[in-house]
Amino acid sequence: MTVKIITDTLSDITADLAAKMGISIIPLYVRFGETIYRDRIDITSEDFYRRLVNEPKLPSTTQPSPNDFMELYNKLSQDTDEILVISISSRMSGTSQSASQAKDMVKNKVKIEIIDSLQVAMGLGLVVLAAANVAKKGANLTKTADAARNALSRIHLVAYFDTLKYLAKGGRIGKASGLVGSLLSVKPILTTREGEMAPLTRVRSLSAGMDYLYNFAAGYSKIEALSVEHATTTVEADKLAERLNAIYPKEKIIRSVITPVIGTYSGPGAVCLTVLEAEK
Repeated sequence: MTVKIITDTLSDITADLAAKMGISIIPLYVRFGETIYRDRIDITSEDFYRRLVNEPKLPSTTQPSPNDFMELYNKLSQDTDEILVISISSRMSGTSQSASQAKDMVKNKVKIEIIDSLQVAMGLGLVVLAAANVAKKGANLTKTADAARNALSRIHLVAYFDTLKYLAKGGRIGKASGLVGSLLSVKPILTTREGEMAPLTRVRSLSAGMDYLYNFAAGYSKIEALSVEHATTTVEADKLAERLNAIYPKEKIIRSVITPVIGTYSGPGAVCLTVLEAEK
């Protein structure tokens, strides 16, 4: 039986791509006032970013519950006896903890392995897709999990932030905390390090940020997969994808919009590029 793969909405894998690859995506939650929305299900990215900018109070977010995972485990166990969960970094969310708690509830029904990616956005998404490619070829749980861990060793994420305001207010500032208060006319470039957001450099403008992202990708001689995602700056992301065609086929670049839960912390102007380096 084919291994079933579960990830969360913070992988930024689109619904169409998830359906094509047989990936189940469990939503996190975002809350505006008294109303709670399932990420990417009850609220669109467009509506979310409009409200993020216009509403006086920032939204809050929360992880899926163990019961959310248990229901999905039970559903998938009707078609498989092996499930692989690849989750957002445990240092950014308690999602992997919920997945583990739910595993104990159904341990007699299906074999479940959980991988804490220590990644976010397409840093997680490209790893999930790499594992899904192996699973579709008939690999068992052990080999599929090994493929995910192998991809994690080759993943490189870099993100342009228009501001650190949202990351700081949301408490997800991580290793980039030293930049808060020092950024006036400059824009931070961040990466993931040890499961947290960490600073790489700072630039003076959006165009300089896009130059940095392009040069970052161009620094890899062999690329297995490449993604470009954005919050609200669609035009700039499109231009970056066009430019990247010089080093990687544009039609193969995975495009996505940064999901509302991530957007709560990234803010509206973020652009993220992720490279899955080819095996040497």
